[in-house]
Amino acid sequence: MLEEGKLYIGTSRNPDDSINKAEYLDLKYANRHGLITGATGTGKTVTLQILTESFSNAGVPVFCADVKGDLSGIAAIGEYKDFLEKRAKTIGLDPYEFQEFPVIFWDLFGEKGHRVRTTISEMGPLLLARLMDMSDAQEGVLNIAFKLADENGLPLLDLKDLRSLLAYMAGETEKLSAMYGNITKQSLATIQRGLLVLEQQGAEHFFGEPALKISDIMRTTNDGRGAISVLAADKLMMNPRLYGTFLLWLLSELFEELPEVGDSDKPRLVFFFDEAHLLFDEAPKILIDRVEQVVRLIRSKGVGVYFVTQNPLDVPETVLSQLGNRVQHALRAYTPREQKAVKVAAETFRPNPAFDCFEAITQLGVGEALVSTLGAKGVPSMVERTLIRPPSSRLGPITEPERHKVMAVSPVAGQYDTDLDRDSAFEMLARRAEEAAKAEEEERHREEEKEQERPESRRWTLPGYGDDDDEDDRGRSKSSRRKSSSRKRPGYQRQTVTEAVIKSVARSAATSLGRALVRGILGSLKKGF
Repeated sequence: MLEEGKLYIGTSRNPDDSINKAEYLDLKYANRHGLITGATGTGKTVTLQILTESFSNAGVPVFCADVKGDLSGIAAIGEYKDFLEKRAKTIGLDPYEFQEFPVIFWDLFGEKGHRVRTTISEMGPLLLARLMDMSDAQEGVLNIAFKLADENGLPLLDLKDLRSLLAYMAGETEKLSAMYGNITKQSLATIQRGLLVLEQQGAEHFFGEPALKISDIMRTTNDGRGAISVLAADKLMMNPRLYGTFLLWLLSELFEELPEVGDSDKPRLVFFFDEAHLLFDEAPKILIDRVEQVVRLIRSKGVGVYFVTQNPLDVPETVLSQLGNRVQHALRAYTPREQKAVKVAAETFRPNPAFDCFEAITQLGVGEALVSTLGAKGVPSMVERTLIRPPSSRLGPITEPERHKVMAVSPVAGQYDTDLDRDSAFEMLARRAEEAAKAEEEERHREEEKEQERPESRRWTLPGYGDDDDEDDRGRSKSSRRKSSSRKRPGYQRQTVTEAVIKSVARSAATSLGRALVRGILGSLKKGF
């Protein structure tokens, strides 16, 4: 059943239910992306599991999200079940062998996997604005904040760093508006409230250091298998916008960091985006356009992206057109929208004269799907009604002790489990404000000392020149004379703390000209792989 350079998906059958032929996914075209769709309970998770197993055995690292907890079983060896054995015999999979796979568990909250984080700077303004559902005006202010930080060496690592920068901007809206464009205190206040909401939803666990290294999700084992990174997303799904933004950030990081490799015998990484509709729901057009651009270009960097969702209408048409490998499980057609989804799904396949694609989609059983993959010269194969092969790993979740055992021997154990809080924008701005206040206080003391060092006996005048002024001056209090002296001396003017800070930032900008950080297509930092 197995062929070199191909992944066995299942076996197709004829309209009379007789066995037709084995169906494969050619590794050479696996970076042309794919789509797995179907209603709840039709077998999408098992299809995701068997594809992940096959990629791992072929030496391709995989990243996928475990939305329901079922996918964690891929870390354990499979168990005999009657219906699995029956499926193996039906499709001619002999021998049907059980296997466990090299898995690295990840979790934004650090509960069911190793902590996975990124910094505010690496996330970038576009994705952060998407996460906080900002208006155009608020997104513009956020872009100014990032530009100010990038140009002046102010690392934005966590939420408190961005808060401190926004607080500083609120005190200098007039001067910063003249430099960067209109900044309103209302927009700044709204962004601050949005950051508070993010913190309450658990986003503070996501922003910080140590940040995830892309190389750690692109590992292979000593025996040549690709490591499978499984993100525990059951709790993360309570905040679907954070889930979608995180996966989009990860896709953006892969796009920006990986070098071009062109066409190769197999992908460098396969990325499964489960519950893909969460990425596109209510997304602004500019974001969809950039996602489409990333999907279109990232294949030349050796990355295959597979969207997993219930309905093909969940994926924008511009993105859908980039997905060459299709697995369509059953859809229901009870409502007009569902009927439209079935029609769209049927029309995206290369027709098979042996059956009606529209009818077949509504009649597929559990673990059965319409399959079309890219064949010779990248041409889509004729759609086939296929029985998906059973998984070699455990079907269903693993236990908590088993999960902890896998994490204990993980190649990244101990690398991401302790928070770091290095010097960043929060500390830098606080230090600059403290230094400015200290400098102001020292200047004030020097002026007072100069006033006190002027003895009355050394003062002299010429008749008719300044006598009246001196008499008036002697008639006033010492504090009044000091104020008058300050008014008469235009060479010194006391500066406020915020003025001192902005002068410090301006000096930093002058020395950092040409050193501003470079951001990529989705706003994430370009760092190099």
